[in-house]
Amino acid sequence: MIEGVSRVAVIGAGLMGHGIAQVFAGGGLAVSVYDPAPAALAALRDRIRGNLRDLGEDEAAADRVTPCAELAEAVRDADFVVEAALESLPVKRELFAAIEAACPPGAILASNTSVIPITRIMEGLGDRARALGTHWWNPPFLVPLVEVIGTEWTSPEAVARTMALHRALGKVPVHVKRDVPGFVGNRLQHALWREAISLVENDICDAETVDLVVKNSFGRRLGVLGPIENADLVGTDLTLAIHQTVLGAIESRPAPSPYLERLVAEGRLGMKSGEGFRRWTPEQQAALRRDIVIELKRARNNDARRAKGTDGNDDHGDGPADG
Repeated sequence: MIEGVSRVAVIGAGLMGHGIAQVFAGGGLAVSVYDPAPAALAALRDRIRGNLRDLGEDEAAADRVTPCAELAEAVRDADFVVEAALESLPVKRELFAAIEAACPPGAILASNTSVIPITRIMEGLGDRARALGTHWWNPPFLVPLVEVIGTEWTSPEAVARTMALHRALGKVPVHVKRDVPGFVGNRLQHALWREAISLVENDICDAETVDLVVKNSFGRRLGVLGPIENADLVGTDLTLAIHQTVLGAIESRPAPSPYLERLVAEGRLGMKSGEGFRRWTPEQQAALRRDIVIELKRARNNDARRAKGTDGNDDHGDGPADG
């Protein structure tokens, strides 16, 4: 049992759901997973075993995961329920109505939505004090962050228990104090994407240049230097001076880019169609996906070494990062 939780139910066995189930099972908890698709349930344990094998971790954790063909069966004895279904408000509302009717009265109910306000998902529940958001990042077993989002109805106890549970599992939970669309991470990420798309749309540079600039400049620092840390490092006075010059020129429209809308209308959907902002061969796609996993594993291993005090990095330079 961890923080009063011994049994977890995960709703959805897909890209996020199977990875979330893996983390809970790796922490020693019994996990029930519901999915309406029989094929997803049939592949569930093998997918988890494959991930664990690739990470060099004990595959026995997959034995603590039980596929369930019925929602009520999955949540019947759960202390904690996390929904990882389609990013659709009607679907999520319908699911939580069914979950609340079938789960124990003391269970905490969490949604893994990426951007939908938790208030809109949970407003129809009878007991809204136990409902909140836990936004995991893909892949859940490699990316440490979990955003914990309360609503105006969520009890402080539910937030505290959820934070403690995820911290005990080795995650990095953060408390998002106001329930706003996109929470913290996706608001930051898509603010960057809006400007990146605008640079291409306005022919300031091509798409490849945008990615090269990010990956070979401030992107290299982001793992150890957040934007607020960077602002303090260079000084709030310099930050103010830069903002006085640049902010007026940065894209600020509140609607999606017409260029992005045109790409979608033309069927240029990115890697799934072979072309989006850039063209992608199957080989290029596979190489990029491989590089992402390699980098995330490297970061995970570095985190583990730092936690044990064996980083081995003797470079303690304090050079500027004003970029």
